[in-house]
Amino acid sequence: MTDSPSPDFLPGEIDPDLLLPIDSEAALDWARTWSTQTEAMVDADPLRAQLQEEILAALDNDERIPYVARRGEQLYNFWRDAEHSRGLWRTTDLASYLNGEPEWRVLIDLDALAAAEGENWVWKGAVVRRPADDRALVRLSRGGADAVVVREFDLHSGTFLEGNAFTLPEAKSDLSWLDLDTLLVGTDTGAGSLTTSGYPVEVRRWSRGTELAAAPLLAQGEATDVAVGAYVDPTPGFERVTVSRALDFYRSRTWVGDVGAELREVEVPEDCESITHRQWLFLLPRSDFAGIPAGGLGVIELESFLDGGREVAAVFTPDEATALQSLAFSENHLILTLLHNVSTQLKVVSLADPLGEQRRIELPELVTASVVATAALDGDEIWISASSFTEPATLYRLDLADSLRPVAVRSAPQVFDATGLETRQHWAISADGTKVPYFITGVFDGTPRPTLVGGYGGFEVSLTPGYAGVKGLSLLERGWFTVIPNLRGGGEFGPTWHSQAVKTNRVKVFEDHRAVIKDIQARGYTTPQLTAVRGGSNGGLLTSAALTRMPELLGAAVIQVPLTDMLRYHTWSAGASWMAEYGDPEIPEERAVIESYSPLHNVSPRTEREYPPALVTTSTRDDRVHPAHARLFARELARAAQPVVYHENIEGGHAGAADNTQVAAVESLIYSWLITQLSPQVGSPDDD
Repeated sequence: MTDSPSPDFLPGEIDPDLLLPIDSEAALDWARTWSTQTEAMVDADPLRAQLQEEILAALDNDERIPYVARRGEQLYNFWRDAEHSRGLWRTTDLASYLNGEPEWRVLIDLDALAAAEGENWVWKGAVVRRPADDRALVRLSRGGADAVVVREFDLHSGTFLEGNAFTLPEAKSDLSWLDLDTLLVGTDTGAGSLTTSGYPVEVRRWSRGTELAAAPLLAQGEATDVAVGAYVDPTPGFERVTVSRALDFYRSRTWVGDVGAELREVEVPEDCESITHRQWLFLLPRSDFAGIPAGGLGVIELESFLDGGREVAAVFTPDEATALQSLAFSENHLILTLLHNVSTQLKVVSLADPLGEQRRIELPELVTASVVATAALDGDEIWISASSFTEPATLYRLDLADSLRPVAVRSAPQVFDATGLETRQHWAISADGTKVPYFITGVFDGTPRPTLVGGYGGFEVSLTPGYAGVKGLSLLERGWFTVIPNLRGGGEFGPTWHSQAVKTNRVKVFEDHRAVIKDIQARGYTTPQLTAVRGGSNGGLLTSAALTRMPELLGAAVIQVPLTDMLRYHTWSAGASWMAEYGDPEIPEERAVIESYSPLHNVSPRTEREYPPALVTTSTRDDRVHPAHARLFARELARAAQPVVYHENIEGGHAGAADNTQVAAVESLIYSWLITQLSPQVGSPDDD
């Protein structure tokens, strides 16, 4: 396969300033031309068409699990298939769902709606009014962007309301129902209504039939905040308003109060998350507070805390191997999701006594489980999804009032042949001596194999074992290894695992990544020529940095919706909200570190250092990570005569694809390109 564009198209020659406006004619022409060449190049291999068909069939498989969320007596589901590529929002009852033949009532056919209105609508969810369950605020995105149009929907009649309805134009909006005729809203109402990150800086109490811009202010933050939002807890007897100012990704200030009452600040350190539920205040500090260690969970009665009490009791205390990942609530129970050496545990404690016995939910061995739905207003039902790298997901239902043994309700289909596959966990040693775990899946017969290394390493996101059908049918069936590393910057071992690798310590993420790659090669699983990396968003920063920092260890790199211009990231799209993660390029000490690894500013000419082939992708509709990051990096690689191809999907938002057809197109392009890049080292893709 050719790794460079044809001589009549030289992407490195374009003025870089022309690539900054997202929808400028020059930028779009440049992106379309190169993307078309990339498509043609990949399509020349029949493998692409084969993979696209297989991936789309897997995504559209009617045997997939229809995940549900309860609202009152109804279960809601959003579903895409071959006939409904944009999707259906639908509802059913529990009895028919459990008997395996759900009687679905379609509320919104997004394909029909998009066709009727001439819009490229992408579903972004709905906010149902609870506990009445009569209205919903439907969020629709054009092309997958984070910004949404909001429209009020009647759940009984199954129609959008006309006339005196709540509607909002396209914006990054935050909404919560106060009552049938009142919302708490944060959105773009003009000058001064947004933070520098592009999110709401104020919350207004908006009454039906009035002008939003004239609605009274409930709360207002500073332009330098990430966002300001409000939430109404409709729990009977505990109706409460919570307002939060996100100062950055890891610091916030919170106020609470009964509906209609004055709000009172929850006086905790800014790096301590606070969650109110019924009479309780739960505290999750990132540094020690009130006797609760960083990464722990404390509890105290809310009113006692607001009145000055500080006798916080520990519900969970972390250790070096075990970290709290999330909380969920049923009507009478608190559910803790824990990771012990990146293995899931689910524990339940009664809300009547949060300090009482913690009982463990019985799960199959060697799976990763997550609580996918609860309904605290509707009882103690919880829904759990569990899977492994080689076993597809099983959906379990559990009523905590009766048992701790989940009942399997649905199982997803096996979409690739897992015969002979196994998963191992190893620990690599990073540059500073830190042990970094990773999982490797494949056939272990002593033969070096093509290997795809993923990774993220940021924003306290944990990567856990889970079924990836598309990756499996594309790579594992062809004899590849796949690797998931648990790099610092993630949340696999609590907040300190993350905080070790932020701002001026960011390079530790790249050192961890390098350590894992060197470890799989040292163990003989693969070789540099057979090693590929892939990552998106912050993971795209990881893989673009891998390309520029350790090209000798790689055979190929896939760089998706990446950050690459780290000296300007804070001035584009939502970039200002990430300075707590990466640092501020305007501060000399932090800028020096950022500049040392910023991929765009560390591209070497091929005459000095040879890079392996790179595929850089983005979406024009990505309003979170500006597409200029990908455009400029691909251009710079081309100027340096490094092998690079580029693909920009017009739709898709930060996810890169807006529906199953687009997902199949993008994924088949990526995997067929990867297989072709590494296959000269091992023969044809099917030799294994």
